[in-house]
Amino acid sequence: MILAETAPLEPGSNPLQPAELPAPEPGPGEILIKVSACGVCHTELDEIEGRLTPPRLPVVPGHEVVGVVEESGKGARIFEPGERVGVGWIHHSDGGPDENLSPGFRATGKDVNGGYAEYMTVPEQYAYPIPDVFTDEQAAPLLCAGAIGYRALKLAQINDGDRLGLTGFGGSAHLVLQLARHLYPDTDVSVFARDAAAREFALECGAVWAGDSADACPDPLHAVIDTTPAWKPVVEAMRNLRPGGRLVINAIRKEDNDKEALLGLDYGEHLWREKEIKSVANITRRDIREFLDIAAAIPIRPETESYALEDANKALLALKFEPVKGTKVLRVQ
Repeated sequence: MILAETAPLEPGSNPLQPAELPAPEPGPGEILIKVSACGVCHTELDEIEGRLTPPRLPVVPGHEVVGVVEESGKGARIFEPGERVGVGWIHHSDGGPDENLSPGFRATGKDVNGGYAEYMTVPEQYAYPIPDVFTDEQAAPLLCAGAIGYRALKLAQINDGDRLGLTGFGGSAHLVLQLARHLYPDTDVSVFARDAAAREFALECGAVWAGDSADACPDPLHAVIDTTPAWKPVVEAMRNLRPGGRLVINAIRKEDNDKEALLGLDYGEHLWREKEIKSVANITRRDIREFLDIAAAIPIRPETESYALEDANKALLALKFEPVKGTKVLRVQ
């Protein structure tokens, strides 16, 4: 399924088109992956609608990829044919500790063809063994929604017993909640979500409180992780932070629909007393490797809804316009 041009999404849109492409050949140090499943991420909406325009079109989207190694290129020795691997948002970079910020960072499904396809290639250092405890569909969202949530939780810099808030309760936040309960067992997690069903789901997952994004949390929070595409939750999150608290925005782009909400930002109420705002920028391969090990130890259980590859447009429109519970995953083969 290819993205040939960017445009606003409307109900009934078909932003992706089916196409027959030659199977890619792995270059030196690369592996060819036969894709079995690929998660559907909000970043795909950013690409389709032009907030995060790929450098070249058409492109095959998708960066929560699970499959098996079909073939190895010259010099690639890490994996054997048939091994199950995953690929995340980072397709390759300079390999340094801040490779997520490097000018050499290239994103899967944006800068290079991704996992909405039967085959894809990736440098072998940026593929990860998938723990046996996960099915293909369970593993797919762990490669981005889970791993980037892990990075966001690290950036929140909380200690066990601190109070954590999650704004939005979709693909990433429902995994972060399970992760936080494991890493910080004495930390209470509160959830802000517009949809009543999402709030109920959050309570089922272990949140101590769930309210609308405009509600005031009963207790001021040490940190909030925002996973929404909107601006109003940013302002409301700052209001719910305790002095010295930190907001971590886990989004590559924000939509402009409610940008005027920023005009309601009041320095004294929302920012004063050493509150902080931190953004999450991409991800490193170390994040993904660490998270997969932790996720398997818990084990994390993603809530997934599956679609056939040819129904990718249906999955994207549902993500855009319908209440989200968990994550959506494409069955590729």
